[in-house]
Amino acid sequence: MELGPFSAGGRMAKERFEDALKKLEKIVSRLEEGDIPLEESLKLFEEGIRLSRICGQKLDEIEKRVEILLRDKDGVLRAQPFDPFDHSAQAPNSGGDFEEEKK
Repeated sequence: MELGPFSAGGRMAKERFEDALKKLEKIVSRLEEGDIPLEESLKLFEEGIRLSRICGQKLDEIEKRVEILLRDKDGVLRAQPFDPFDHSAQAPNSGGDFEEEKK
């Protein structure tokens, strides 16, 4: 019995972005070649969708982590703990454009 892409023992969460991207690139190249039976093409397409979701999820997580780098009340950039499940966290200094720290 084959498990769905999200239930493969946490496989989606554990796969590294770089590994997923390499596999996705290989699948795209293989599909572009064109001489693949329909059933195999469908399986490759399904795997490509799974891998693209992994990459998207990883990029979203990274984007959230980057957004957490905020200036504190003294204007110093500080990293704050990241909780991917805490949607209530807001930037304490979110009223304006992000400027690079001046020395």
